[in-house]
Amino acid sequence: MQRLIRHLESRAGWRALVTAFGLGGLAALAMPPLFAIPLLLVALPGLLVLLGRAGSWKRAALLGWAFGWGHHVVGLYWITYSILTEAERLWWLVPLAVPLLALWMGIYHVIPAVLAWKARPGWPRVLVLAGGWVLAEFVRGWAFTGFPWNLLGSVWAFAALPVQSAAWIGAQGLSLVTVLLACTPLLGRRAMAGGLAAVVVFAGLGVARLWPAEPAPLPVTLILVQGNVAQEAKWREEQRWPIFRRYLELSRQGVEAAAQEAPGTRPVVIWPETASPFLLADDPEARRIAASALPLDGLLLAGTVRAEWGPDRRPTKLFNSLVAMGPDAQVAAVYDKAHLVPFGEYMPLSGLLPIRVIRGGVDFGAGPGPVALPLPGLPPAGPLICYEVIFPGAVVGAERPGWLLNITNDAWFGISAGPHQHLAAARLRAVEEGLPLARAAQTGISASFDSRGREIARLPLGETGIALSPLPAAGSPTPFARLGPVIPAVLAALALLGGWAGTSRRGMRGG
Repeated sequence: MQRLIRHLESRAGWRALVTAFGLGGLAALAMPPLFAIPLLLVALPGLLVLLGRAGSWKRAALLGWAFGWGHHVVGLYWITYSILTEAERLWWLVPLAVPLLALWMGIYHVIPAVLAWKARPGWPRVLVLAGGWVLAEFVRGWAFTGFPWNLLGSVWAFAALPVQSAAWIGAQGLSLVTVLLACTPLLGRRAMAGGLAAVVVFAGLGVARLWPAEPAPLPVTLILVQGNVAQEAKWREEQRWPIFRRYLELSRQGVEAAAQEAPGTRPVVIWPETASPFLLADDPEARRIAASALPLDGLLLAGTVRAEWGPDRRPTKLFNSLVAMGPDAQVAAVYDKAHLVPFGEYMPLSGLLPIRVIRGGVDFGAGPGPVALPLPGLPPAGPLICYEVIFPGAVVGAERPGWLLNITNDAWFGISAGPHQHLAAARLRAVEEGLPLARAAQTGISASFDSRGREIARLPLGETGIALSPLPAAGSPTPFARLGPVIPAVLAALALLGGWAGTSRRGMRGG
């Protein structure tokens, strides 16, 4: 470590910025699917060493920005796949989209970098970096409609045991703990031993939470249907019926398998986001055909586009929706996505920007927000369409549902890290809220988790098929479910106050 510190201290000028960029990219490798967590023991201490050599807050800001740029270039590279699905129209965005988005996202890392630079070297600087990091994650999850993708705490979502602390402190709280642990090599052997002891304590708390037996599941079999339809083929006119038939056939296979493997349970078929190429809520014939795949006690929860129509029968507004229907082909419930994707589902400042990414010229409308959707014969569900699942503390409304349902079209992301990162966020939401979560993804990864984040069923990325899962019972509301982001916010504030208190004892540092 000392040799590495000396090497980093020798970096100056543009070389220091390039090094910060590389360290940020190294830190991103700790994210899903690699989960190379030991690399954080180099990346974050390396950032602190570079900040210690910065001569001004402006220089520290540039170093933090460079670190964040590299971090998000590596962590968000998969966004290029979504552009390649319409390469003939958006080819010019391929070399620009990820670097420019990552450059913007890197601004959020200026916050912890400048705050840490102002703090005294040693444990005060580490505390301030950790508190500032969480502060930046909060800002990133709120500003410009929010994009809290790849929160640092996601590095622990590779299994159920490491993420149990999210039930108390949430994903942002895990981010704070991660920064503190990663920086212990700079503080000496005692700090490293203390970090190791903290890991053991957190593991013990996780075991204690997982130890009690899970309540018996409900007499329901969830049938997760993964059609594996490529995004570039999804909306072609000649592909509509083949895609619809594929989902119908997979649904029938799932119903038959459920009758054999879990007799006496109610089959609930789940299709991913926009799986239906027809507007189910507005198309009685399409609903009739879809209902033919259901038994008398069955239920279909399907992702579909819904429309509001003008006098000329042209759509005036579209909704990205979940439709619930039974074998009678009648719509039992509808949920409209509330948190829309800028540039993907609506154009911000559409009257001012000279480009139009959305094909067809009709923006999607937003629904009312998190709800407990009543479903016939089932506990109310908390629907989360696509990236609505990535927002900690914002997946449950005023009424607590009995389970969470995430439908998504990760076909946009190709065979990349994107679906793995999305899945990690879903697992964290299950642990934070103490609620089981079922997830149906167009090309994968479809999965289900119990209320403690233990995986029950999974369909791998890029495969066509079905997965059967019981519907676990809801757990008791966790501390995070009760208080939400207040808990990690207080922890971050305490870290900042502790760091500033340690700094003020010897006077504020100016470099």
